[in-house]
Amino acid sequence: MAHSPGRQGAWHWYEDHARGTGELARRFAEPWGGGDLAYRLGRDHDTGKGACAWQEGLIEEATTGRKIRRPPHNDAGALLFARAVERSPALLPCAGVIEGHHTGLSAWSEIRLRLKALMADSREVDEAIHRVAAVMPDILDGSCPAAPGWLDPRDKIAVEMLVRMTYSAVVDADRLDTAAHFRPGTHIRPHVGMLELWERYEARRQDALAARQRSKGASWLDKLRENVYQEALEAAAGKPGVYRLHLPTGAGKTFTGGGFALRHASLHGLRRVIVAVPFISITEQNAAEYRSLLDPEQGPPAVLEHHSAVNVEASQPRAQQSASPSTRKKGGWPNRWAKLATENWDAPFIVTTTVRLIETIFGNTPWATRRLHRLANSVIVLDEVQALPDKLLTPILSGLRELVEHYGVTLVLSSATQPELAALNPWRSGLPQRHVVSDPAPLFKQLRRVRYEWRTGPDVTLASIAAEAAEHDQALVVVNGTKDASQVHRIWLRTNRDEDPGVLHLSTRMTGGHRRETIQATKQRLEKGLNILLVSTSLIEAGVNLDFPRGYRARSTPESEQQAAGRVNREGKRPVKDSVMTIFDPQDGLNPEAVYNTCAIAAASRRFGDGLADPDDLDVLRSYYQHRYRLQAGQHSKDPNGATGEVIEALRAKLHYPEVARRMRIVDNEYSVAVVVIRPRLEEETRQAAQKAVDQLRRGLPTPVTYRALQEHMASIPERELELAINAGHAIKIAGDLHQWVGPYHPHRGVEPPA
Repeated sequence: MAHSPGRQGAWHWYEDHARGTGELARRFAEPWGGGDLAYRLGRDHDTGKGACAWQEGLIEEATTGRKIRRPPHNDAGALLFARAVERSPALLPCAGVIEGHHTGLSAWSEIRLRLKALMADSREVDEAIHRVAAVMPDILDGSCPAAPGWLDPRDKIAVEMLVRMTYSAVVDADRLDTAAHFRPGTHIRPHVGMLELWERYEARRQDALAARQRSKGASWLDKLRENVYQEALEAAAGKPGVYRLHLPTGAGKTFTGGGFALRHASLHGLRRVIVAVPFISITEQNAAEYRSLLDPEQGPPAVLEHHSAVNVEASQPRAQQSASPSTRKKGGWPNRWAKLATENWDAPFIVTTTVRLIETIFGNTPWATRRLHRLANSVIVLDEVQALPDKLLTPILSGLRELVEHYGVTLVLSSATQPELAALNPWRSGLPQRHVVSDPAPLFKQLRRVRYEWRTGPDVTLASIAAEAAEHDQALVVVNGTKDASQVHRIWLRTNRDEDPGVLHLSTRMTGGHRRETIQATKQRLEKGLNILLVSTSLIEAGVNLDFPRGYRARSTPESEQQAAGRVNREGKRPVKDSVMTIFDPQDGLNPEAVYNTCAIAAASRRFGDGLADPDDLDVLRSYYQHRYRLQAGQHSKDPNGATGEVIEALRAKLHYPEVARRMRIVDNEYSVAVVVIRPRLEEETRQAAQKAVDQLRRGLPTPVTYRALQEHMASIPERELELAINAGHAIKIAGDLHQWVGPYHPHRGVEPPA
């Protein structure tokens, strides 16, 4: 047997599970020529379950209900695979797929030593192999599975990515086959053709445009956006590869990127579109817009929004070390159902964060990498590509290049402030970049809608800027961190505005639903001409379509300053001379070097500012990026914190998966822990639905829908704050490293930092 009886009382027979997993893994890996390899690994992954001790433990557990410790079952299948590929050493590291199908990909150096020991003395796994062979004789055929035809055994990075992709295919197949046993029914979403999605998108887009023009009349900006969109559709007929979508803020980048991706996918037979954005706030807004254009009126939705950082498989959740013994017992450990329900991106259109995408490509745990194989034969739109962290650029660009060259991916680099990525080693040669819009420079001139001012000096403080902004009926202030945002908001509220609905705050310390409500309230007040003061962290700078007459941005990088300016006079309805974006350097604010790349700040200080260039000067921006990357490239590649991630790339070549995953971890604006908050002000029906989802995670049978239902109730806080909150009783464990926040929650500012 492979698993205990499911709901219908039937055992999951080993051969059914082995062949079912193998065939499903083959299907997942066929797009990159890895079907034969994935089938073999999927078929043999559970060979160790043939051992008498394992079978007896399973039977006892099923009959008594007690958790029985069973011996590991990964060595036997790994040894079978290693024997089969002895003459093809480039495939040997794929034995790690079987070794880590429950625990994660280990370093190849460790697996190699384990395989060497098993090759010398296989007595501890021989029993399992022979018992499985009695029902499945083909596991002993010893034939070497075929490698993808493009694989160069000398290319260690290509081998590294092949192991990752195959691991993902096998893990997802294993989970799906197991879930189908315990919960009979459909666990694989029926395929939706890209042509169908594209036609639906285009029809609804035209309907929405016509409705907008009927209510507000056609404008010059609508015509400009339509011309840009049509040019993008023509470019979509180009060959798969890397494309640059360089458009100024307000030119319709979201709709243009979606239209290009769907049209390109439909023309080239690709299977899905994945849009990755740097901030959760953008996923929330973009996903809503894409849903309105793509979700069917009936049936499963086409658009999946996934930004949760929850690891339901964590054997030792973060913050557990510092928790008290009584706290550790709360919530228990994640059960089988939680593992089977982790997100696998089985949808035709995904909206996610850059953090989740990078975690998917470079993680080493089953919950993180299960969805990786879904990237094959897809269009990946990297929105706001300038936000990729410099310290990780070398491995990121190298990994993306692998996906483009060997896994059928078309990559779209979308930004109003395009970085010069071709200046970095992984992309310097042999990877052409095509343009979605051939000549963006005239568009930037046409769509310049703000006048920049610069404010520096000892008298410039958060309080002085807050007071100046409050002199205007409508103003936006963007700062570099949540503490600064909280301070500005408190200053406004102290000036007799305690109950003023026009004084608002926006940060990731608020839940997704709370942020959405705040953005919607801001839009409504702006459209009605009501007073509105909004302070926000940088999350507002991309994908949030607001149109303020006046803006203030704490000094940062030029790309961030330009993005913030995109929230001022966005629709071009005001004269440029009256639409001012003030860049200020507060003496008491968070130092930009603590938030942004030091080399970026250094390169920017020589080019942008009072008497220098404005942040939207394309030629100076290009020079700035080149200088910024040169400053970092000067650091030698052995620097442990180095440059653009050369050390990580060297670890990839050594197939050191755990260390790569650790170093590639991207922290969202220093926040790394998601907490569920069921806000007191929610309607009772919404509160009950959220609590039901929490209870399902704690005790019930969750599905991916359970996690998706909680996304709008999640806020982000620093890990160190979660540790303090657990000990104070303000956070209660749900599953894995996910906790429920039961402490104070400010109606405007969300989960506030401790005093």
